[in-house]
Amino acid sequence: MSKRTDSPTLDELQQQNTELTKQVSELSTKLKWYEEQFRLVQQKRFGASSEKTHPDQLELNLFNEAEVCVTPPGEEPPTEKVTYERHKRTGKQEEDLSDLPVETVVYQLSEGEQVCACCCGSLHEMTTETRSEIAIDPPKVKVIRHVRQVYACRHCERNEITTPIVTATMPRPVYPGSLASPSILSHVMSQKYVESLPLYRQEQQFARLGYSLSRQTMANWMIYGAEKWLTPLYAAMKAYLLQQEVLHADETTLQVLKEPGKSAEAQSYLWLYRTGRDAAPAVLYEYQRTRGGEHPRNFLSDFSGYLHVDGYAGYHKVKRVTLVGCWAHARRKYDEALKAAPPETDKGTSVAGQGLAFCNQLYAIERELSTLTPEERHAERQKRSQPVLEAYEQWLKQQRSRTLPKSLLGQAIAYSMNQWEKLGAFLADGRLELDNNRSERSIKPFVIGRKNWLFANTPRGAQASATIYSVIETAKENGLIPYNYLKHLFEQLPQLEGSLTEEQLEPFLPWSSSLPSDCRTNRNG
Repeated sequence: MSKRTDSPTLDELQQQNTELTKQVSELSTKLKWYEEQFRLVQQKRFGASSEKTHPDQLELNLFNEAEVCVTPPGEEPPTEKVTYERHKRTGKQEEDLSDLPVETVVYQLSEGEQVCACCCGSLHEMTTETRSEIAIDPPKVKVIRHVRQVYACRHCERNEITTPIVTATMPRPVYPGSLASPSILSHVMSQKYVESLPLYRQEQQFARLGYSLSRQTMANWMIYGAEKWLTPLYAAMKAYLLQQEVLHADETTLQVLKEPGKSAEAQSYLWLYRTGRDAAPAVLYEYQRTRGGEHPRNFLSDFSGYLHVDGYAGYHKVKRVTLVGCWAHARRKYDEALKAAPPETDKGTSVAGQGLAFCNQLYAIERELSTLTPEERHAERQKRSQPVLEAYEQWLKQQRSRTLPKSLLGQAIAYSMNQWEKLGAFLADGRLELDNNRSERSIKPFVIGRKNWLFANTPRGAQASATIYSVIETAKENGLIPYNYLKHLFEQLPQLEGSLTEEQLEPFLPWSSSLPSDCRTNRNG
């Protein structure tokens, strides 16, 4: 009797084929995603980091620029005459040296040498030869002893029951009971928060200068200086900031080692809030344990107006504000999608290239409007930027259904669509900006410093760092020399009577015209 074998039916074979086709499609999609991620990582590691686009690249096909500009058939293309001019810059060296003090050293012959070797007649000065050098005086550590004279009346000592005692006035110290002076406190702060030099390196530097100054002592000095003298100034700056109508906000991570209830490896956050372009710059940092949206909500509780932010959803908790999105983030996602694309991709005609071209056109319009007043800029945006946004929105809707959501291009399209209301908010007011790069530039000094000193030891130290950074970065934004400005504060604030009020602090704010000239520089550092 023959043995019977069952063969799969046609329906079963079709079902297997459907499942295998689906599996192949899913695996192919995963493979493309991993290849895309690999190319992006390689580009970030070895490629150029600039996101700038060449002006001749990535024009929008929908504007038909090539068809409009092409020479009609049968006609010769017009010839173009190109002329080149060279401009020699004169006086550049003198301009660079104009703000520096000058020490002149004169070399001359002695009277006995001012005799002609030919006829023994007297020599006279015919001309001079001059060369300039840049010299520097290395830092030196010295001791300043403050000796205060105490006076008494000899007549009263001999003839009266009591003798008046008169004591000469002496400036109050910046840190009573310590060796800290305004200059060394300013130096330590500037070295760490401007030059990103950790305290342990400063400790070594002071040792080479002949003085043993421990990092613990320097840390104590800075915390005291921040809490005693800079915190009232920080409060006055915050009051000014909350009075503005346009602000920027951002946040970044900060590691605090000894934070209650958290491991040393856990991340805390430093929040940034700053003014816009039409106000005297104020840059404030705030340390917080988490990235929760309640922190900007609490900090900005007395603020109402426009707030430039990135795509982080936590800012939606801030009340009475209109959130303004960041086109730099939207553009960056297309730029990453292009960098991760296969080498054979035509970047000018690709979907990512088209998306990038929309963003580039908005930036090109903004560059042309940069010198206008806010009212003029608002009117021009309605005429020129609004049509671009409308065309971009239609393009997004068309491309979303054609693009894999998890691909970099899909994420770029989804970002713009999810942030659409915020991305279009810049049209409402000419004072608003196209992106949040202003806050990113302000948070960059902290990020660079963090790479050097890595972490804060305690929450108290983290808060002190936020206060010091706020004063220093605001000073830099207002064209001040951080060291000179801090030294002025630490010399003058201890001399004020009682608690420091906003009225007393007004002449000491970084934008005050009452600050001495040596605090200012013509070059913002």
